[in-house]
Amino acid sequence: MSSRSIYRTLRPMLSSGLGTGPGVRGHIISHLPTVRFLSSDTSSPANENKQAEEPVRTADGKVISTYWGIPPAKITKPDGSAWKWNCFQPWDSYKPDVSIDVTKHHEPINFTDKFAYWTVQTLKIPVQLFFQRKHMCHAMLLETVAAVPGMVGGMLLHLKSLRRFEHSGGWIKALLEEAENERMHLMTFIELSQPKWYERAIVFTVQGVFFNAYFLSYVISPKLAHRITGYLEEEAVNSYTEFLKDIDVGKFENSPAPAIAIDYWRLPKDATLRDVVFVIRADEAHHRDINHYASDIQFQGHELKEAPAPIGYH
Repeated sequence: MSSRSIYRTLRPMLSSGLGTGPGVRGHIISHLPTVRFLSSDTSSPANENKQAEEPVRTADGKVISTYWGIPPAKITKPDGSAWKWNCFQPWDSYKPDVSIDVTKHHEPINFTDKFAYWTVQTLKIPVQLFFQRKHMCHAMLLETVAAVPGMVGGMLLHLKSLRRFEHSGGWIKALLEEAENERMHLMTFIELSQPKWYERAIVFTVQGVFFNAYFLSYVISPKLAHRITGYLEEEAVNSYTEFLKDIDVGKFENSPAPAIAIDYWRLPKDATLRDVVFVIRADEAHHRDINHYASDIQFQGHELKEAPAPIGYH
């Protein structure tokens, strides 16, 4: 049987059965772009009569020529307007849980906790001396560092899963979601303020040192690495709380929210910078809880794969 005959046989099943499964999975699959389910057979009659695809263009209008003929996805918003972001898709956007407790703190009890806590407190000193109340610059540096732990942890768990031929309990995805969410924080702040050359130099240096140090700490002791990240996220929550206070008292202009933030967090069209900082703080509080939770699992003598990871909220 040819590939076209197989596709014609399976097509009714694909179009009617995939979106009817129970729970969230069926709902998500039913909303995936139909291009993912189309045959790649270029010799079909439908493709013979199909007009040439629009060329792929960069943001400045330049045409990208490709032999492989992969067309860009044509995605629109619910109101029918074109989706303008390539760095994330509509199904990556979400409504953050802003009711999360931003005051929680993990009291350091054992030596590992105290080492992690005082490591973060020591790192905080030069950062505060340099940035003081320069919240936008501080936020950009913070997010370039905060996106490292999730990527390192996810990468190492991925390799461990391959070596041991075992699942990860969803923790690979959870940590990579965290890293991507932190990166989107940075993309948002870039829309508001472009970093100066010396700020870029600081980021380059700090990220290089922090990545290698965190990589080694995760290899040596994942529970220590997650505890350090938990305390880093606590400090991020505190930093954004101070940012909100300065906006409220008029020390920092409450400018309109950038369009990327409105689409990513599904904010109202009249959202402001305060709304953006508010939801970012909620994200950081969630990352705080995830990493302290991951560390607790390992402190109790278990592996991460034994506890299901909190997937779906960044």
